[in-house]
Amino acid sequence: MKLIIAANWKMNKTAAETAAFCREMRRDEKLLEGLDVLICPPFTALPAAAEALEGSSLKLGAQNMHWESEGAFTGEISAGMLVDFGVEYVILGHSERRHLMGEKDNQVNLKVKAALKNKLKPILCVGETEEERINGATDIVLEKQLGGALTGLAAEQAGELVIAYEPVWAIGTGKAATADDAEKACAYIIKYIREKYGSDPALQLRVQYGGSVKAENIGSFVVLPSISGALVGGASLEAGSFSALVQAARKAVLH
Repeated sequence: MKLIIAANWKMNKTAAETAAFCREMRRDEKLLEGLDVLICPPFTALPAAAEALEGSSLKLGAQNMHWESEGAFTGEISAGMLVDFGVEYVILGHSERRHLMGEKDNQVNLKVKAALKNKLKPILCVGETEEERINGATDIVLEKQLGGALTGLAAEQAGELVIAYEPVWAIGTGKAATADDAEKACAYIIKYIREKYGSDPALQLRVQYGGSVKAENIGSFVVLPSISGALVGGASLEAGSFSALVQAARKAVLH
């Protein structure tokens, strides 16, 4: 299964900085072959990224979207607006959206459905807080988030998803999950999809790990049987470090 490595820049980079980053990544493109590599800039930089990536194997993603196609939703972006700029993937349900912006599972569900309807590939984020982890509630949290976000999806739709396991306590803290913890959580996600939707969607599903991922530790995650990539935050903000991370992931699975 092809690895999928996504750069989630969050609220960083101007359009000019985005274009420069993409041009620099393209110089290493031959070293990134065989993987799906995504750049997910802020909304304001999507046109610059699309132009800079034209003709490249690097793919374009967005960080969020609204579930409605249009309307009185000040400050929001629709799926159609993303497609208009050549966006292929969209991150949905990120913990920062859930915990800082108050997004609920039913809202994430509406977004997932809207993305699929518009031929966008959702990267659905799930994960527990440190308190939930300490209390041994990781599986309970994952079941709730998955159940809420995937309500009403058909089996073939479930197979189109990318699911990112991002333990909240590891995001931006420098403290990554152990390989064993990450594998257990990602295996649970695949098991959930298999039990709810069948073996075919579970086999098609790609599960990423996210949370303080860097070039030095990415190899320990992507070689695990249940992990097929990474959602990368801070280590994706410099083209050199992100390219090194992708190359390290590629080397780990090819050797």
